[in-house]
Amino acid sequence: MDLTVEDRLYMQEALALAQKAFDMGEVPVGCVVVCRGAIVGRGYNRRETGKNALFHAEVEAINQACRNLGGWRLWECTLYVTLEPCPMCAGAILQARIPRVVYGARDSKYGACGSVCDLFSMDFHHHPQLEGGLMEEESARLLRQFFQDLRVTLRTRPKWRPRRE
Repeated sequence: MDLTVEDRLYMQEALALAQKAFDMGEVPVGCVVVCRGAIVGRGYNRRETGKNALFHAEVEAINQACRNLGGWRLWECTLYVTLEPCPMCAGAILQARIPRVVYGARDSKYGACGSVCDLFSMDFHHHPQLEGGLMEEESARLLRQFFQDLRVTLRTRPKWRPRRE
């Protein structure tokens, strides 16, 4: 893996966005899209607050990058995300023609960049360069804390029971 100081800085920005999602009660995933040394798209998971299955960090960041750059082809960009992209987000990365993806933690349940499947190695026209494991421990720690806190909350929350008459 040939990572630079800039890669770490951009991943730190993605981690800050993941922390924002965490603070909102969302699964802590953050993402930035970088073009020619500038962040052109930011996103963090907002599925619960937005009540929308499409509000993943990568989709939000790609959407913002497309608006900021005035087009859907992000061929000069790198995407940094704290968690390995799922199939939907990997598909969005392919469609946007993003040439390089850097992620933190692996996702053993939905990861589509090698953990469960590898969409980037399939017979599509576009094949992004993939680099995983950057700041993996920091990304994984935030996710572990979120789900640990969620389990405590769910255990202590009152259970619904039908009224007895």
